[in-house]
Amino acid sequence: MLASKRAASRLVSKAAVAPRATGSVQVVRKCAPANARGLQNLAQTDRDTITRLLYSIGTKREVERHLRIFASSSHPSQPAKFAVIKVGGAVLDNVDELALSLAFLYRVGLYPVILHGAGPQLNDIIEREGIVPDYIDGIRVTDTKTLRIARRVFMEENLKLVGALEKLGARARPITSGVFTADYLDKEKYGLVGRITRIDKRPIEASIRAGALPILTSLAESPDGQILNVNADIAAGELAKEIEPLKIVFLNDKGGMFHGVTGEKLDVINLDEEYDQLLKEPWVKYGTKLKLREFKELLDHLPRTSSVAVISASALQRELFTDSGAGTLIRRGYKLFKHDSLDGIGADRFRQVIHDRDPEVLSGLSSVTSVLSDLKKAPFSLYGDDPLDVLAVVSHPEGEIPVMTKLLASRNGVLNNVMDNVFTSIKKDHRKLFWTTQADDENRAWHYERADGSFTRAGRSLFWYGIQDIKEVETAIRALEANGRVDRAYLPVGPSTPPHRLKGNAGQRAFSTLARRTPGSTRGYATAAAPVVEVSTAPKRLALIGARGYTGQALTSLIDTHPHLSLSHVSSRQLAGRALSGYTKSSIQYSNLSAEDVQRMEKDGEVDAWVMALPNGVCKPFVDAIDRGASERKDGGSAIVDLSADYRFEAGWAYGLPELYGRDRIRNSKRIANPGCYATSTQLLVAPLLPLLKPEAWPTVFGVSGYSGGGTITANDPDGAPATVPKVSPESLAGTIRPYALTDHIHEREAGHHLSTLLSSQPGVSSAAVEKMKLAFIPSVAPWFSGIISTLSMPLNRTVSAREVIELYEKMYGGENLVKIMKQVPVLQDIEGKHGWSVGGFQVHSEGDRVVAVGGLDNLLKGAATQCLQNINLALGYDEYAGIPLR
Repeated sequence: MLASKRAASRLVSKAAVAPRATGSVQVVRKCAPANARGLQNLAQTDRDTITRLLYSIGTKREVERHLRIFASSSHPSQPAKFAVIKVGGAVLDNVDELALSLAFLYRVGLYPVILHGAGPQLNDIIEREGIVPDYIDGIRVTDTKTLRIARRVFMEENLKLVGALEKLGARARPITSGVFTADYLDKEKYGLVGRITRIDKRPIEASIRAGALPILTSLAESPDGQILNVNADIAAGELAKEIEPLKIVFLNDKGGMFHGVTGEKLDVINLDEEYDQLLKEPWVKYGTKLKLREFKELLDHLPRTSSVAVISASALQRELFTDSGAGTLIRRGYKLFKHDSLDGIGADRFRQVIHDRDPEVLSGLSSVTSVLSDLKKAPFSLYGDDPLDVLAVVSHPEGEIPVMTKLLASRNGVLNNVMDNVFTSIKKDHRKLFWTTQADDENRAWHYERADGSFTRAGRSLFWYGIQDIKEVETAIRALEANGRVDRAYLPVGPSTPPHRLKGNAGQRAFSTLARRTPGSTRGYATAAAPVVEVSTAPKRLALIGARGYTGQALTSLIDTHPHLSLSHVSSRQLAGRALSGYTKSSIQYSNLSAEDVQRMEKDGEVDAWVMALPNGVCKPFVDAIDRGASERKDGGSAIVDLSADYRFEAGWAYGLPELYGRDRIRNSKRIANPGCYATSTQLLVAPLLPLLKPEAWPTVFGVSGYSGGGTITANDPDGAPATVPKVSPESLAGTIRPYALTDHIHEREAGHHLSTLLSSQPGVSSAAVEKMKLAFIPSVAPWFSGIISTLSMPLNRTVSAREVIELYEKMYGGENLVKIMKQVPVLQDIEGKHGWSVGGFQVHSEGDRVVAVGGLDNLLKGAATQCLQNINLALGYDEYAGIPLR
């Protein structure tokens, strides 16, 4: 997600200088129709680009489903139905990140209603002016002097946010009055504090219709015109009651609500079950207690399907566009049922759900009558919630494995996790379960994440949980097929064929699995001929040494969404003591681990893997310390992946480029050298053409990288705190590229050294030629953030056609998940923020003796963090692509 956020920032920034769809209404009216069409096409391209970026934080299906749902809420009569977002005052201290997240929504045509507080800023000013803030029951007592300052602060913060949004090309409208009418809450007790009595939505709706995000403060007016201060949380709640939006989001600087004793993030709070007990907890007091009361009062007023998400600004896209969400979800909860006959819910209600939602009935392949007839064939149970947002049917003949024949969810059932609640209820009753879906089910990712395995044949997928042995799975499926309990034959012909997918749950729980995915298939699929490889899903811990740089940040974001792997330590001398941002699984602070600390941690088995994200020549003391600690363990110790160049030529270390040098050595190694970014792209470019290598006419690669490839330094921000900044700034490049290290770049030697091992396997190649294998490499740095474009020029030992060249690449990479073969030349948009390597633009000289090809990757992802995660996964026994979005 880190790379996606940066990519989004650049796209939004670029969009600021281009005509905007929603912001160009008046311009369009003055232009010729052709110009209007141009503006519309540009706006659509803008939205499509941002939408594609969203795919990096969730599956394409779930992102598009949420976009469809949100878009359907937009109606000219009620334009504010999408979301109410309350912004805490502390979040405004990082207004650029907040504006980026909100501008992202604007670019895909979504208009949340944004209301902000300014508590910390107000406290700073009134304390400087000698006023002691006074609170009663968590409510700020407001006198005339405090209110005067509050009005000024609210205005300044409001305009600051509006300005940051406008700078990114997102239109925004400041609305500091005219929405809230209030009476005195208790004039004698609280002073000029209001209780909202009426909301006028017209200024909000007018803003959205004009194509501008409405930015509100929580100041209100009494009927006689007195300005009153209102708690921002309360104002946001009253606004949500009036609008009844699809999403209610509270942004805070912590990224959620946390347990006051353990410090763990509270993922979900079900108020119906937990509210009374939470208020009795000794750590729930003051602001936390007030917030819980406000949330309960708000949700009691709204439909049971409503919920509140408390998250950070950086997690906003993940909360809105993925099923997993982010931060803390507060909801009333859902009263679930289980009935063993239709009488429990009523036959008419059952028929209506089948009629409205069953995909086979909707497509004409089945009918409501046939579904009712099937219920008579075997004992069954109905699971669901009172409003029937989710309805499941489980058939369970005595002595046979249960089959879930229906799982039908409404939009609210998906958005509010009712499906998960119902599925959990089913799992409590049934240790084993099979179920089927259409292969194009829009909730397909949800099914894969909750299954132990699956087969897909002829447009339908069969899932199961509770069985780990593949032979037992096959026996069970054949019995279901023989009894007509599944609707087609799912097992391929032949003995003991591994399933299309057999995996652990993504982030829910661990499973033992037996089959790996074949490279080149879409995520979650493997051919029936795939080799059987043990794949672990046990939760494990990783420590990151040198976490302040761009690569460390990118890896942190990937691990944040990894289904089985968690960060336990992040070490940075410059950032020690500061909170780690961009990681939501737990609250982690940077530490400054010494070699002695690392040795002790390794000896005690505190982590399962180490990643060294340190500059070249620095990590050896840490590796030596880990070796010493590992020598005292019986299990051989933890795995190490080194991102520097220190061990890329070391004989005892596996070289971690799986697409070229194989996976088995990495799986069996505890010491892995992660290839360099340029070296990765160079080797992937040259390797397929080694059969055509002309002796001593070595290839030349010209590489251009974004400035993030230069690394970072630590400087002080305006407040004097350490901040990470690029060594090479885009300003210093003055809009051009800068060649550097024109000879003897370390990646030149690295690529030549490892390609020689591949060259040695080519028929007719002498050992002398292998020893001399080298290539010429010329790097340059460019004024974009991330992404490498590498152009190969290579003399050939015989005349070939471009078609033959393409076939060599297809033969070598046709089955690789993270390689994309293109016809056209890859450009920055094809590689920036992507997790794989792209190649294309194949050209052969008119005389047929020289080939040119272009490859590209994101230097922070496939060039570093994504490749590192591939290696970690293999070394720890996980699926190679666990935690890596494959698109």
